[in-house]
Amino acid sequence: MSQAATAWEDDPASFTTGTPDPAPLTAEEIALLDFENSWWRTPVVKDDQIRERFQVSAARYYQQLHTLIERPAALAAYPVLVRRLLRQRDARRAARSAARLSTR
Repeated sequence: MSQAATAWEDDPASFTTGTPDPAPLTAEEIALLDFENSWWRTPVVKDDQIRERFQVSAARYYQQLHTLIERPAALAAYPVLVRRLLRQRDARRAARSAARLSTR
């Protein structure tokens, strides 16, 4: 077996990012990522689902989500979702920066 395959099996987070994640994802974090990955399949408004399922405001939910997607363990567990969310966040930041620069 190759050394890369062994590294993946021992610690998928360190294989993906190059550094070990000190703590695995909690059940709450997994639930948050599962929800983010599948919320669009239901006809209910997302903010209502967030309040019902997690008992937090939408703003707090997004704070938790954006902190979570920075974790190597989240990237290892949900690579497609986390990369998509990081791309979207970066695009929003770039748009805000461009808007600020264009108004000066």
